[in-house]
Amino acid sequence: MDNRLPAHLWVSAYIRRCNGAGKPAMLVRRGEHMGGIVLIRIDYLDGTAQILSPSFGMEGQKIWLRALGAEPKPWADTQSYIERQIKRDPDFWLIDVETGDGDPLLDEPIEG
Repeated sequence: MDNRLPAHLWVSAYIRRCNGAGKPAMLVRRGEHMGGIVLIRIDYLDGTAQILSPSFGMEGQKIWLRALGAEPKPWADTQSYIERQIKRDPDFWLIDVETGDGDPLLDEPIEG
């Protein structure tokens, strides 16, 4: 049996957590109800953003990877990445989080 939380519940809880902390978050794209992957776009409120994608570390722990590199990218670059992802995997979720400080309020480490 898979012990992971269904995607729709994780997304709902995460959005509530961000909004409650004063970091506006919104669902941009609804994915597969139970198991679609969740991408997070961090909006730095200066025209740049970063995409976080879930992965697993060397020891099997959940981590988040910066999909486009360590530095924030222009918003248009993140949108192009998302459009490519739609062609590859139409079942993913996308959450936008507005945070000038870059902290997306995730419990797991962010790498890359």
